[in-house]
Amino acid sequence: MPRASSLAAELKQVFRTEAELIPGGGGIFDVHVDGRMVFSKFAEGDRFPEEGEVVERIRSKGD
Repeated sequence: MPRASSLAAELKQVFRTEAELIPGGGGIFDVHVDGRMVFSKFAEGDRFPEEGEVVERIRSKGD
C-alpha cells in the first residue's frame, strides 16, 4: 500500500484530484482513468511504475 499511497499523493499534487485506492489481493496494481487502464503491473511484467510514469501516461492518453 505504500507505493499506491505515494502514487495517489502524486496524482493529487499534479492533477488536483483524489485517487480511489481499492485494497485487493494477488499482487494486482492497476491504474484506471475514466474507465481506461493506463497502467497494469501484470501487463508490465510484474513491475510497479516509476515515479512520474503514470502521470506521463495519463497526459499522453489525453492527446
